[in-house]
Amino acid sequence: MNRLAGACGLAFALGVLPGWPQVIEFESNGLKYQTLTKSAVTVMYASLPARLHSYVVIQVAVSNGSQGPYIIRPEDFTFVRSDGDAVRAASADSVVQMISQKGARTDLLKLVDDYEAALYGVRTTRSTNGYEQRREAALLFGPAKLRAAAEASAVALVKTKLAAGESTDGAVFFPASGKPLGPGRLLVRTNTDTFEFKPD
Repeated sequence: MNRLAGACGLAFALGVLPGWPQVIEFESNGLKYQTLTKSAVTVMYASLPARLHSYVVIQVAVSNGSQGPYIIRPEDFTFVRSDGDAVRAASADSVVQMISQKGARTDLLKLVDDYEAALYGVRTTRSTNGYEQRREAALLFGPAKLRAAAEASAVALVKTKLAAGESTDGAVFFPASGKPLGPGRLLVRTNTDTFEFKPD
């Protein structure tokens, strides 16, 4: 999908202007997005209305405009509350394991609906290595419990190595006992960069 590359490309073009990297904010399909580019890599996110058991969920898109490979994983994401308390995102494996054990089919369907509305609501977003590719693989699973786990793994952002020009998207899950995270800001720390977004 060229929509993700387009949105991240615009953010990249705006973010590489001289000076400090700037967080760009915009609204799409009722969601508030923030996007930031550093070292030619663009990270974009929005909070999703859906909850999954005790998790708060955000939608993330990452585009690699650099010349080399770039690795992104859900554990790179941390939400820092205004009181300084930090909540690190759960691994995709732990979220999928919880869904396969608890069989949260209705919650999962709501999450998939919200995720697709967000993904397809950003007209310029298109991923080369994200949800749509993982979803196609998930459709091959048979029994309901396995299919639920496969759908969760399709939605979840997984550890991904992006080649130059590639992009990905996925949901990132923060353990929050089913409550909102409250005021704070998102930090993304990769091996090479730290992305610090504006407070919500």
